Amino acid sequence: MSAAISSNTQTYDANGRPKGWLSPTNKRRWANFKANRRGYWSLWLFLFLFIASLLAEFIANDRPILASYKGEILYPVMVDYPEEKFGGFLARTDYRDPFIQEEIEANGWMIWPPIRYSYTTANSYIPHSAPTAPFWMLDKETRCSAYPLKDEDPGCTLGNMNWLGTDDQARDVTARMIYGFRISVLFGLTLTILSALIGIAAGAVQGYFGGWTDLLMQRFIEIWSSMPVLYILLIIAAVLPPGFWILLGIMLLFSWVSFVGIVRAEFLRARNFEYVNAARALGVGNATIMFRHLLPNAMVATLTFLPFILSGSITTLTSLDFLGFGLPPGSASLGELIAQGKRNLQAPWLGLTAFFTISIMLSLLIFVGEATRDAFDPRKTFR
Repeated sequence: MSAAISSNTQTYDANGRPKGWLSPTNKRRWANFKANRRGYWSLWLFLFLFIASLLAEFIANDRPILASYKGEILYPVMVDYPEEKFGGFLARTDYRDPFIQEEIEANGWMIWPPIRYSYTTANSYIPHSAPTAPFWMLDKETRCSAYPLKDEDPGCTLGNMNWLGTDDQARDVTARMIYGFRISVLFGLTLTILSALIGIAAGAVQGYFGGWTDLLMQRFIEIWSSMPVLYILLIIAAVLPPGFWILLGIMLLFSWVSFVGIVRAEFLRARNFEYVNAARALGVGNATIMFRHLLPNAMVATLTFLPFILSGSITTLTSLDFLGFGLPPGSASLGELIAQGKRNLQAPWLGLTAFFTISIMLSLLIFVGEATRDAFDPRKTFR
């Protein structure tokens, strides 16, 4: 009996806080999250894909990962070496140039990434005019027909093959998909975090102070959110030069509103609770009460909402890229890949690649959001 009691007893530190990385409540939440098997495995799969995309330069690149030249170890994937180092004269070395490859191989060796194309690299040895089909849809004689030695050419290797074909500018679709996935997730994460910071602060001020502060801010938000956001985004994006941060700033003008209502409702509900009145009576400042005592309760609903806001941010970026008002031309973009699929119906691999990439990405985020909702459900957490 004593062993059973000791095993279920929570230990506390000198300040009365539970020891360990997770409190008992958060342990139950994590258990509820894991109970949703679809959301749990979706989280790990999404994290794996995202981390792999962060290492895109080591997966798809037109530079070797590592090289040895005349006894010197080089890191072309991270360092820009001038071509004069290898007997050329250009400021930037083109490692796909047969002359450079022969020079390095004669005096050392190179380790290439699995895909020898970056998202801007055009394949100069496609068998016919772009776009071209995935290499596994072509026989070896056809896919090597543009090489000098045909199918006997040493350059006609798996790393130089286009696994998912090329787009209408002879760029590798697989490389553009990997880089496009990364920029979409990074854009969505950045926009979601910044929107959450602004929206949570605005909702906290509204809900805590109430009265005229809440009334005036709520009227402003109602007017602001009633504007046709997509049309305004298109107009501003057409006037300002395209860019990651400019587009992020434009979308941030409107996306923060999504968080205000949730946080405001939680603060309105809890601002007159007994522990809040007790803190006021003890002379605790408003900022401390808001962000130390009330905000943790409001964050439960906010965290549940985050995966859905993230998927919406990615969808908006994809839509703007599809319409031509998103990232600068030439950027790796899933929306631009969809637009190419629309323009080149004879090349279905373009549209299908973008469709499945976006579908898998958004589905994983939705499943994670459902599991997060289950984790923070008070009926399950405090049962």
